[in-house]
Amino acid sequence: MARLSEAEIGALGAAALGVIGLLATRRTPPAAKRGLPVKAADRARALVPQRERRGARFPLANIGGNTRHPHIRAARRLNRAAGLLATSVLTDSAVEHYRGSFQNRAMYAPLITSALTLAISAHGVGDERSGAHVIRDTVYALAGLTGTVGTGFHVYNIGKRPGGFSWLNLFYGAPLGAPFALVLSGLLGFTAERVRENRPGRTPRIFGLPAGRAMAALSSFGMIGTVGEASLLHFRGAFHDPAMFLPVTVPPVAAGLLADTALVQRGHARRFTRWWLRLTAAVGLAGVGFHIFGVARNMGGWRNWSQNVLNGPPIPAPPSFTGLALAGLAALGLLEDHPDA
Repeated sequence: MARLSEAEIGALGAAALGVIGLLATRRTPPAAKRGLPVKAADRARALVPQRERRGARFPLANIGGNTRHPHIRAARRLNRAAGLLATSVLTDSAVEHYRGSFQNRAMYAPLITSALTLAISAHGVGDERSGAHVIRDTVYALAGLTGTVGTGFHVYNIGKRPGGFSWLNLFYGAPLGAPFALVLSGLLGFTAERVRENRPGRTPRIFGLPAGRAMAALSSFGMIGTVGEASLLHFRGAFHDPAMFLPVTVPPVAAGLLADTALVQRGHARRFTRWWLRLTAAVGLAGVGFHIFGVARNMGGWRNWSQNVLNGPPIPAPPSFTGLALAGLAALGLLEDHPDA
């Protein structure tokens, strides 16, 4: 038998690698061509969420989310919403409590807790694993507790002023809605961990309730509370700018649409709800610009920033609407992946 030269051996090796590569990249034939009945193939395809099938065709559409497990994608979006609310609380409480000269040691608590919540939310956004994280759970629970206690402190602060719960004290006393935002951040984050506990392939549930509808209800509730705080402060400003009507008109509609999503099975109306939530998120971001402009209108403008930032409209407050809108969008995304959720 003739011996093969090195060139012939190399050619045979290259041919073998080419055959192996073709076999490895060969597409699996459709279920019907493998001998499965057409109906069985359709049922198998129906088990794959529509958004995952779209992501398979357009991979760039899945950047920032887990394409394999929709409930992980929803949990990460809730972590993002909780982090945005924590950022708003961190910056707002830092300004307001600095203005109060930190007369009470407890005024440092929301700064520490919201900073921890922001850090742990960033960790959750990057975590694609199933199952609740004990440290994230602990921090989110601490945020909810701190916000609840803070609400009690603010109620007490208003009640002890001369005149008690009068309009004047509600306008210029400790803002009741500020600690409530920290409660919402903790609730959204805690909900995100409950969503992660669900097994892939099953309809996600939170404490026995459909996860998508529970998230929509929570976002609606938070939106209503945030609207109440904005209404009070903009009423104090006498709505001197027409743009001040936006946070008291657009978010209430979003809250109603989310409540409708949570209570009624209306898949055809979710597209409008999605676009309205995006509008609400934009209103929250635009509010930062309007408040910056409001600070600039005070005497001295930004040259006198050390006083005008403290006395002007709160710059960090409007993004609360954006965070809650993101939570509502996460609920809609989960309902699209699991219509019975």
